[in-house]
Amino acid sequence: MTEKFQDVGIVKALYRYPVKSMRGEALAEAQVYWHGLEGDRRYAFVRGDRPDSSFPWLTGREIPEMLLYTPQFTYPADVRNSGIAVQTPNGRSLPITSPDLQAELAQAYGHDVRLIHIGRGVFDSLPLSVMSTATAAALNADFRRFRQNIVLETAGGRPFLEESWLDRALHFASGARIRLNRRIPRCVMVNVDPETAVKDPALLRLVAQTRDNCVGVHASTEQPGTIRVGDVVRLEA
Repeated sequence: MTEKFQDVGIVKALYRYPVKSMRGEALAEAQVYWHGLEGDRRYAFVRGDRPDSSFPWLTGREIPEMLLYTPQFTYPADVRNSGIAVQTPNGRSLPITSPDLQAELAQAYGHDVRLIHIGRGVFDSLPLSVMSTATAAALNADFRRFRQNIVLETAGGRPFLEESWLDRALHFASGARIRLNRRIPRCVMVNVDPETAVKDPALLRLVAQTRDNCVGVHASTEQPGTIRVGDVVRLEA
């Protein structure tokens, strides 16, 4: 049986987040594996006062300024074996393993914190996330607030269209294939401005009132490969 496809748009932006809840890194292309984008959310800080919590991570919920810390791989040609340097909001560049960085975050949080490294990534749910620029525009929001991996510019510009693609696969011109699994419930993280770390509850309130508290979709890998900005995206019929 011949497979049928529909062109639905192009890849507008790609982001990975080397350290959970810190600033994302815009990419021109990304390798997609079974565990998501290479290098995405491989490190996280854990709250020392929540050792038995089901959500022990230190995030922008507790310290909005975490979004102003900028991690970068020191050897981007080999992300898997690369270290990470973090530029702090005050301009210092510190290794991810630096005691000074850990102490700075602990002081801001008010309790001890510790660093963990998980090779397969620290995800709240599934390893990939997708949304469209039209969805962000309909909410009058910078799409970076939603911390998505793959941002699409859809052909028709209809907001929230990606939610209608659940249980179907997206094929990328460079070879990768992902399946869209479920809508993404949102939390107070979307209220934090990625440039200033200022919090405004208006966005989450709007999402809760108009979108059943969900924006964007989680996805899983069906075929590892490369995704590039500008790739044509095809939806499996």
